[in-house]
Amino acid sequence: MSIQHKAASLHPRDNSYSSKTGLKGSKCHKQLHWETGSICERTGTPLWTTKTPPPSTNSKRVDHQGMTQDINSLIPKSPENLPVQVPVNISKYPFTIIKGQINPMATDFCHFKQSFILCWSNVVDSLEALEKLLRDFAVPIAKVSGERLVEFAHSWDNGWRNAPPVIGLLSVLENREEVSGLFLRPGQRYKGEGGIEAAAIHIQSCWRRYLARTAYLRHCRRKWAAGIIAISWLMHIQMRRVRKALQARRFRQLENFRSRAQHLAANWKHIQSSKRTIIHIPSLGYSQSQRMNSKGFDILQNIQISRLCDIRDGNVEVIYVCPRHLGDDILHYYTSLLKCDGATDMDETGTTQASSSVRRFIILTPEAVDYFPTHNMCLSTLLKYSPRTLKRIRNLIQGKKAYIVGGVAHVDDLAVADELGVPILAPEPAIAQLYSTKSGGKRIFTGAEVDVTPGQGDIYSLNQLHETLARLMTQNIDVQRWLFKMDSEHGGRGTAYCDTCHLSCHNWALKECHRYGPELWNTEWIQEPVLLRYLDEIPEWLTRYAQPVKTSCYPNWACFLKTFLRQGGVVEAYPPSDSVTCLTVDLLLEPGGEVTMLSCGDQLHGSCQLATIGSTVPQTSVHPETLQSICMRVGHACLQRLIVGYVSVDLATFLNPNTMEQKVWAIDLDLTYSDQLAMTQMLLMLTGGTLNCRTGCLEVPMPIREKCCEHQIAAKPPVVNRYAVIGSHLFHSNLSMLYHNVFIMVCKAHGIGFNMKRKQGTIFAVYDSSERCNIGMMAVSEDLQGALVTFARNLSVIHQEISPSKMQGETNFKELIKDIEDILQMTVQNKM
Repeated sequence: MSIQHKAASLHPRDNSYSSKTGLKGSKCHKQLHWETGSICERTGTPLWTTKTPPPSTNSKRVDHQGMTQDINSLIPKSPENLPVQVPVNISKYPFTIIKGQINPMATDFCHFKQSFILCWSNVVDSLEALEKLLRDFAVPIAKVSGERLVEFAHSWDNGWRNAPPVIGLLSVLENREEVSGLFLRPGQRYKGEGGIEAAAIHIQSCWRRYLARTAYLRHCRRKWAAGIIAISWLMHIQMRRVRKALQARRFRQLENFRSRAQHLAANWKHIQSSKRTIIHIPSLGYSQSQRMNSKGFDILQNIQISRLCDIRDGNVEVIYVCPRHLGDDILHYYTSLLKCDGATDMDETGTTQASSSVRRFIILTPEAVDYFPTHNMCLSTLLKYSPRTLKRIRNLIQGKKAYIVGGVAHVDDLAVADELGVPILAPEPAIAQLYSTKSGGKRIFTGAEVDVTPGQGDIYSLNQLHETLARLMTQNIDVQRWLFKMDSEHGGRGTAYCDTCHLSCHNWALKECHRYGPELWNTEWIQEPVLLRYLDEIPEWLTRYAQPVKTSCYPNWACFLKTFLRQGGVVEAYPPSDSVTCLTVDLLLEPGGEVTMLSCGDQLHGSCQLATIGSTVPQTSVHPETLQSICMRVGHACLQRLIVGYVSVDLATFLNPNTMEQKVWAIDLDLTYSDQLAMTQMLLMLTGGTLNCRTGCLEVPMPIREKCCEHQIAAKPPVVNRYAVIGSHLFHSNLSMLYHNVFIMVCKAHGIGFNMKRKQGTIFAVYDSSERCNIGMMAVSEDLQGALVTFARNLSVIHQEISPSKMQGETNFKELIKDIEDILQMTVQNKM
């Protein structure tokens, strides 16, 4: 058939393969179109304008770079097949590969090759890669779709420069599920072509990888260890440098403290008789564990806010460092109480001071209170980290004689004193920590040659505890209760007790003691059987019957014993009497060497007989001369051990059941400014009286009437005696429902107030503005019985006013009322 030439028809741009597909097959087909125009004439339709059906789901395209093309457009069409479309799920050019080899003479392969002869150069590479893959995995038979193979070949030629992916090669197979399962079979690769070499290479690579990984990890560990050693060494050097700097600073602060203490001792009398400024820092320098376990620690430090009443001395100005921010109601209350004009000013540091013609007191709150709200730091530490407050205090005391009165000694007291350049009226922190323990107090009492409770201190092991207790119980057979006190605890927290009535051999020991008599009983060979019997039964006796005083701190004996043996403590006998009175005496050990009694009062207890809530001032349980003698001896024993400042001595008095004579035992020593002394300062401020501890009287001057003779005006005003009941640790959870001004108004409505003319009545001490659960109260009357009745009535009225029937709240009012009733009953019996 002759070829007739005519103009070639170009397909539209939308139906043609654009240049962006980048397929090499387009060039091949364009050449075919120009060179074989006879095909176009026979068909009557351009070759490249033939439309193909959409690809089937079984014939998936492989396009890794976004270039897709329908492979059916590359298949030549015959004239008789133009109107008929091939089903999408049937491959027109399938062929088979057996054991990775293609039979070039096979009919299906020849048909496939003949159909795609024009682009065969592109198909050969893909076909060879497929054959090699099948040989490598020893695939027995693989059925290939010719169309998908050509499509894959064009995609490989345009998008992949390296070897084709296995997934792409498998996609051209019609039985790819079977082949894929064979590929996933472990060890299949090593059954194919070059499997032994591949296995050897894999083994070698794994081993080399293991060696390299092991060496790398060893190198990393050594590098990490070297880094840790280097950092640790640098940190050690830095820590040692900082430690040396701190030691040098603290040594310098201690030297400055000693030099200022010498100057204070040399000029004490002159300082006391001239104008001076007292910086009150009621800091509780307890250990960190004690501070963190104390609820409301800032309120505990602010209980001594009554130190402001030191301004009753006209030569004294007071700077009170407060551990928390006070509200305007508390500031107004104390301003009115201290007879100022009732106004207050706020300075540039956020502190508050009295605004009156004579500004003789100021209340400062360290700014570190806001920085460490939950750390329960002692007040000295907070002040140490408050540079603005320290600067304010330096400006206030500039050019004045000043000294610091602290609380429980802490090492940061020295830092604050050194920063302010003023002395501290207190012993060195190391000396204070040594003798403020229970064991240290017993050593001072022994040196003072005063009567002490039978006991032993410095106990640190369980065997020592058992042996000491057995010996003490044998020597003091009449003692019915034994106390165990931790060295560093306070307020009855670290105290436990155990009664001898629960000891099975105690009755037998009493019979043995009565059989030999008191004279022979002190012989060691007579006491030895009882001692061994006690020693045998004491461990089980303590485990079963020993009870901590405050179960909120130590719930059982096991917890208490663990802390007791770690801190150390003492074993003491409880006075062998049903009627025991405890009293507290506050002493001032002046730097000049004199001992002054400042306050004395009989203790009031709540539910716990070993924890003090308040006291009655002055004390009436011990003869004043006897009390004076004991206190002087204790004070001079403290001065011999370089202890100066404020000291609190706890005594216990009872009647000896054998001789019916009064016994006074020294039981505790606190080297700090006590809560009783702070409340006593308020008592003396309001009454204008004087507490004469030598005579045991609170002498209050009565105001002179206007209609008096001239000689009566010139003479001293008449003096009357007053008695006061002080409660500094009153707690009621329902008090938080009332603001302080509302609470004072409610009390006034019930006649609870203080009469300034008669110098008697009730006065309150408030501590905080937020929680408002803790208060102090003081009742003053003409006699002790009247003061006790007034105090108990006030507690009862307050409880009824703030406690609805369905919300009684937590309080210690009821226990204190019961204790006061017992005292009143005992007073009536003594009068009879």
